[in-house]
Amino acid sequence: SAVGRGPEVPFRSEAYRISAIARGKELRLTLSALDPAAAASPPQDLVFRFGMSGSFRLCPAAELPRHAHLRFLTRESPPRALCFVDPRRFGSWRLGDAWQPERGPCVVSEYQAFRGNVLENLDDRAFDKPICEVLLNQKYFNGIGNYLRAEILYRLKIPPFEKARTVLEALKDQEQERRKKDPSLTLSKKVKLRQENPDLLELCHTVPMEVITAEKQLLDPEHSDNYAAFKNWLQCYLVPGMSSLRDRSGRTIWFQLGTPSHAGQRPRGTPRKKSPQLKADPEAPTPQVTPRASQRRRRAAARPPKPEEEEEEEKEEEADRPRKGRAGGRRRVTAAPASPQPEVPLRRSRRTSARRDKGETGSP
Repeated sequence: SAVGRGPEVPFRSEAYRISAIARGKELRLTLSALDPAAAASPPQDLVFRFGMSGSFRLCPAAELPRHAHLRFLTRESPPRALCFVDPRRFGSWRLGDAWQPERGPCVVSEYQAFRGNVLENLDDRAFDKPICEVLLNQKYFNGIGNYLRAEILYRLKIPPFEKARTVLEALKDQEQERRKKDPSLTLSKKVKLRQENPDLLELCHTVPMEVITAEKQLLDPEHSDNYAAFKNWLQCYLVPGMSSLRDRSGRTIWFQLGTPSHAGQRPRGTPRKKSPQLKADPEAPTPQVTPRASQRRRRAAARPPKPEEEEEEEKEEEADRPRKGRAGGRRRVTAAPASPQPEVPLRRSRRTSARRDKGETGSP
């Protein structure tokens, strides 16, 4: 579309097939020409991120939904369009087949690698944060989002602001104890025990699988009946009677009433306490505001607030600039080569000339 922010897709074919594979919060599409002789159109890969509101929809080409930023048309008559729809434009796509390097193994399709990646890296400083915040870290929990973390913590009755390392080290100790107690357990018995008493990492796999297996009923917001089924599936997220707080990253975490929360957090809608203000001394002199200072204030008030990205770019530019200080602000002056100074003739004052006319001798 004309307002799409993604790159142009350099693929042209009269007939092609689209295949897809998902990994965590990313989706890779592969466009392959159906004509094997079409050497001019090699397969093209696209990797999508969905952001907050991205999705794919298949609809008649004459009835394109709003915010359909990328469209794949069918050859049938009348044609249909497979559209990447993203009203808030947080989603994106990029050319190539590479996954983002900072994302860890998928919680659904790479469960064993995901579990090992977490338990083997508990020394990482990322696990110093509360468990509710770490569950959104895609380096270790690739695929877990806001509603999934609420549902997982609720089912295990884990306080959301408990330190992540404390929660996960307990899982590591339990796993080692199981192996020591009964190393002869068969795989089927291990699976049965985990189904009866799943831990946090196992729920990171099974809870998303519940949504995937029932996605036709749960994840279609266009049909109110299906969306109602999704709301009925939720046990904690957006459920009346549950508590909600803002975490340090600004995301809302939902949890059960009575679950201990972090002292540094506050419920949504709770006004901040005003800091005590010092009372002005009536006898103190009023500071004078110069015209230049008042002009600066008016200019600052007229400027709109800049987005965080621009502020970060400006900070980086300022860091590269030479600092202005006593040493850095002065201009370096190159000394000129020494040259013989011309003789400056001495000026005679009127007194000296008058004394000489009278015959007096001046002092040296």
